[in-house]
Amino acid sequence: MLLITGATGVVGREAVRLLAARGAKVAAVTRDPGARFPAGTMLVHPGEVAALDGVEAVLLSPRAAGAGAAGLLARARERGARRVVVLSAVTVPHPAGLARFRRQFQAAEDVATGSGLDWTMLRCADFAANTLAWAGQIGATGTVRGAYPGARTSTVDERDVAAVAALALTDPRHAGQAYLLTGEQSLSQPEKVAALGAALGRTLSFAEAAPEEIRRGMLAAGLPDEVPDRLLGSLADYAREAGPTTGTVRRLLGRPAGTYAAWAGDHRAGFAAGGDR
Repeated sequence: MLLITGATGVVGREAVRLLAARGAKVAAVTRDPGARFPAGTMLVHPGEVAALDGVEAVLLSPRAAGAGAAGLLARARERGARRVVVLSAVTVPHPAGLARFRRQFQAAEDVATGSGLDWTMLRCADFAANTLAWAGQIGATGTVRGAYPGARTSTVDERDVAAVAALALTDPRHAGQAYLLTGEQSLSQPEKVAALGAALGRTLSFAEAAPEEIRRGMLAAGLPDEVPDRLLGSLADYAREAGPTTGTVRRLLGRPAGTYAAWAGDHRAGFAAGGDR
């Protein structure tokens, strides 16, 4: 059995789908009893994880990598688990943004390396799905307002991350590896907006705004402080030096990493609906 924490997240859900399609027995950890997964997927409430038998490997998401992560992995190991795959961030080896967020990912990695399980780290660039946060602006005005237009990152398609996670969960040859997972194109925010416009068949624009204006807008929308802190801190650093670009996805999956343009084309509906997904 493969235990997927954060199973309703963009990586976890796709990992469940990929593994189920291969005939693997999958347990999806979720608090939502109505969550929809492929037939045969076992839904497990977080409070019930400790009672599971037969877990062979665990996908540890940032959502689950809190105070209880060490206990979860210890119990899994006691019951026969052999591997843990950690969803981490490129900021661990390539610092950017506020240090406290990097420390959270480092702490999750430390839990894994100290668990006694074989471990694999997936250090991910920003997910393409993060730009779905622009859907409301695109639907309302056709203009995305943002700070630091010159910030460049090699955004990764979260479906590629899930595909690598599925490999690492099922193949022991990935034990002890820390993979830096990025797309193969370094793009600025205006370039991403242009790609979205091409996918939607619309002329979209990017308007630069002061970081504090963006922060106020995000807080007014009800987002917690940590969201603008995480976003703006990283963008400020990536405006000075672009985030890393690797060919790791291509090497592991035997095909190019998905492009942001292709991702945008596949997610037109999410933007055309103006964020009502």
